[in-house]
Amino acid sequence: MANKIYIVELSSEERARLRGMLSNSKSSSQASLKARILLKADQGAEGDSWTDSRICEALETNSAMVERVRQKCVTEGVDAVFRRKPRATPPTARIFDGEAEAKLITLACPEPPEGYARWSIRLLAKRVIELQIVDKVHHNTVGRTLKKTRSSPIAASIG
Repeated sequence: MANKIYIVELSSEERARLRGMLSNSKSSSQASLKARILLKADQGAEGDSWTDSRICEALETNSAMVERVRQKCVTEGVDAVFRRKPRATPPTARIFDGEAEAKLITLACPEPPEGYARWSIRLLAKRVIELQIVDKVHHNTVGRTLKKTRSSPIAASIG
């Protein structure tokens, strides 16, 4: 216990909320495990004050998990323990950056090519590649980009 840097001391409201999570059948197993860890690691007046090794043994988890939960609770608060970390970057890079998106919109705005009643997203996708605005693109990406900017040729033709 002398090596502990992060000492958990829960208030009575926090303790009651954690016990409520345990009695709620809707809580995930991970959330229940974290709640149990916090309740057992609580060094407050009403807490169990268990050692990390005793918590690991009783809850069948590893010491790194116990340490992470304690650290997050002390540094960021009890609620942060149960929140997921937001993703820093999207899973895939955007195909249309601001400049390419502007070029796509200006391409979709004028009259459609001869022989066509209106621009289709497939036709726009082919034209964007021909003009080398982007290297490759799927027609659904073109449609999503135009829908996001309310410049969809389909929406314009409908009204």
